[in-house]
Amino acid sequence: MISLRNYSVVTAAYWAFTLTDGALRMLVLLHFNQLGYTPVQLAFLFLLYEFFGIVTNLVGGWLAARTGLRFTLVAGLALQVVALALLSLLNAEWRMALSVAYVMGCQALSGIAKDLTKMSAKSAVKVLVPAGDDSALFKWVAVLTGSKNALKGAGFFVGGVLLSALGFRGALAAMAAGVLVVLAGVVFTLPASIGQAKKKAPFSGILSNSTGINRLSLARLALFAARDVWFVVSVPIFLASGLGWSFTQVGSFMALWVIAYGGVQGLSPVLLSRATAGRAPGPGVAAALGLALAGVTALIPLGLRLSWPAALTMVGGLVLFGIVFALNSSVHSYLVLAYSESDRVSLSVGFYYMANAVGRLVGTLLSGVLYQWAGVTASLWGAVVLAALAGLGGLWLPPVPASAVSWSNAKGDE
Repeated sequence: MISLRNYSVVTAAYWAFTLTDGALRMLVLLHFNQLGYTPVQLAFLFLLYEFFGIVTNLVGGWLAARTGLRFTLVAGLALQVVALALLSLLNAEWRMALSVAYVMGCQALSGIAKDLTKMSAKSAVKVLVPAGDDSALFKWVAVLTGSKNALKGAGFFVGGVLLSALGFRGALAAMAAGVLVVLAGVVFTLPASIGQAKKKAPFSGILSNSTGINRLSLARLALFAARDVWFVVSVPIFLASGLGWSFTQVGSFMALWVIAYGGVQGLSPVLLSRATAGRAPGPGVAAALGLALAGVTALIPLGLRLSWPAALTMVGGLVLFGIVFALNSSVHSYLVLAYSESDRVSLSVGFYYMANAVGRLVGTLLSGVLYQWAGVTASLWGAVVLAALAGLGGLWLPPVPASAVSWSNAKGDE
């Protein structure tokens, strides 16, 4: 039986961090847009966040195996407190170049914190469940993962509300205090030995030697670049500046989009079962969903060009995008397990999420550049191209091994 106390501590830490992570993204984006930052400058604020996510995903599992999961969980929470506190010291009188560099540095700390916390929390669940109890492992991982997207979406809403109610510094102080309380709970209640490997993994083991994992990682990179090319800067700024939405309205829409996307992910085995006749989805399904995503995304800039109602076209199109994207992401998350060898699964998943982070980095930069160059339609056409590349990448994936993990036991992720 799982240790409910330890599981509760880990889950509370992950929930608290996820909430503040979503709130911080919306807080920074809306605050600095209000100060007059250009879309490219806004994108730069998030670049180091994404870059250090790449590094942390690549080495985080190796580090946790050597030090234990409590150490990496505590480190992630502590870095988030430091990042929030430092960001609150930003001085409005500084020159813009200095302010951008300073915020990028704070966001870099937050990027490291996010992936340390995420990796530690998800890995800790496997350690806490008795070995061989696969049904219990699936149950408890589903609880943790299923709640993550809802809280991340709620964080977007909280960020918009806190900015309106407390201002930039007040919102950051409130979030830092909340994470600090959770950090203290982890330090005093979670055993230090959780997740520490008996045999130290060599550093060279972080790289994948699997053709399936490598090709899937490239498709994953393109898929998440297709999301973030509009998600990070373009659409939130378009809603605020182009359509005149308030901070709370923008935060609420982004929150609901992420929450709904997570819901579709959780239902993906049921939703896809008819298309696959109850069988696990193969590479062909991943390819078809990627190309379908390109198609539904193209409807948005085409509708705007044809002078359809802007708000309805944007919201309706992004709802369709979210449904297809969630299904595609969930199939990818199944395939990475199907292609992984049982004794290398954590390292394979770490490499795959590193590619995921590279995609977010590429999408973040393009989001600002394309929006500043030619507005939101340019960002959306960029998403069309990237989604098509993800679909074409699916055509090059090898067949799934006959001994692969059950599709019903696979869940999507961010």
